[in-house]
Amino acid sequence: MKVVAVQWDCRFGDPEFNFNRAMELMEREPGDIYVLPELCLSGYNFNDIREVEDLSEESHGNYARRFMDFSLERNCYISYGFAEKVSEGVYNSANLIGPDGLIGTYRKIHLFNRETLFFLPGDRSLKVYDTPIGKLGLMVCFDWFFPESARILALQGTELILHPSNLVLSWCPDAMRYHALWNGVYTATSNRIGKEDRGGRLIEYIGRSIIYSPQGELLAEASYDDEGACSAELVLSLAREKKLNRYNDRIQSRQPEFYSEISVI
Repeated sequence: MKVVAVQWDCRFGDPEFNFNRAMELMEREPGDIYVLPELCLSGYNFNDIREVEDLSEESHGNYARRFMDFSLERNCYISYGFAEKVSEGVYNSANLIGPDGLIGTYRKIHLFNRETLFFLPGDRSLKVYDTPIGKLGLMVCFDWFFPESARILALQGTELILHPSNLVLSWCPDAMRYHALWNGVYTATSNRIGKEDRGGRLIEYIGRSIIYSPQGELLAEASYDDEGACSAELVLSLAREKKLNRYNDRIQSRQPEFYSEISVI
């Protein structure tokens, strides 16, 4: 199975441009599953809530349906980040789409920095989706900072974590190696490149979309500043083997009865 992490310089406030650019880059690199950046249709550096609302759509909205058309035509799966409109406000969400349509929507739990001004915190648990090509988990960008995110997905049996991102912290691509290693899963992070300078706030994105194996091996890495994709062939059955050696297992060797005694500061 081939996973493709796509990155480009998303244009703020221009979802049609961003959708078409995603299509161009996916068509260049045939794959079984694609992961696209966080908020890849709208852009990220919002000035106010009105912009967020104007650039949001429902989980089954226009662009979701157009991604579904591509997925059906190519018999592939797509994970992408978008601003999800609901009656109460807007979530920073990621859709997982397959040939049969929308599989699921994850709403980002760990909001980063000024996201807290514009988005509702996620109200759904991290979940693994059992698809014909494997067990897929979703998390979004800053979720990487919290080890519990990947661990919860691993405990539910995920084989591949799809990670739409808009990364600005340089540690993340390297940290994903350890999420993969500690949990014995594949990880595929899609970031974006370029800058957004809006309202006197400059945000620079670090590229380096990256894919790791359950052994923490670097399988593919994109550049800091070029549009395109990185890809790797995965054998998802390897993510079901959690043993490190004859005596240690990533999951079974845990001691949760002791962890529960730790008091929160």
